[in-house]
Amino acid sequence: MTRALVETLKKVLKARGMTYADLALALRVSTPTVKRLFSRRTFTLERLEEILKVLELDFYELARMSHGRRSGPAELSLEQEAALARDARLFSVFWLLCNEWRFDEIVAEFRLGAAQITSYFARLERLRLIDWRPGNRARLRVPKRYVWRAGGPLRKSYGLRVISEFMRARFDAPQDAFHFEAQDLSPESAIVVKRRLEKVAAEINEMVEIDAATPAKKRVTLGVLLACRPWNISIVHALRADAEAPKKTTA
Repeated sequence: MTRALVETLKKVLKARGMTYADLALALRVSTPTVKRLFSRRTFTLERLEEILKVLELDFYELARMSHGRRSGPAELSLEQEAALARDARLFSVFWLLCNEWRFDEIVAEFRLGAAQITSYFARLERLRLIDWRPGNRARLRVPKRYVWRAGGPLRKSYGLRVISEFMRARFDAPQDAFHFEAQDLSPESAIVVKRRLEKVAAEINEMVEIDAATPAKKRVTLGVLLACRPWNISIVHALRADAEAPKKTTA
């Protein structure tokens, strides 16, 4: 079994609040046995299936999570973006699926009947965004960590709305955080900051995968805005312009 798969299993265990001892109890084996499995990566197929059952995962999901840890964000096709941009409800359903909502949870929580959700699932499948499986199970056919195309349909339709709605808050609730820095850095340090933000984004998406088994109602939809660019507040630009303006001479 690959190191990446084992590391992903460890992360899922941690997210579930389970220790090796807890897993050993569920498997009816000793704790040292479980420790050896993870340290030597000597999982039989039968033992792996037992562990996945305890963690409420299947191998496809484990492999996808493991792959997601190594791959970077990708873009949807122009056709896919355009379809999602034209229909806000279709985009909303796809967004929920990307956040691990199940068919029955969407029906129960939102003002959309089962027939409507079924039609959206069918459209998403035709767009090759999901695989629609028996029992109304949907699996993404595109990377979970997709990014909106620069100047593409999604940014044009939803970009300004997302930013304005997100920033229209006081950020003073217990789960809120707001930190804004505008500091002078070297170009090399600016690249380091960018890479670290990308790493944080990857870790957030990894948590989404790990928390997928938690019922939707027990999860919180957390908005996180990660951005950086060369920037100065307009009043600073104005100060520079004032300083550079030729001084008036008196006759």
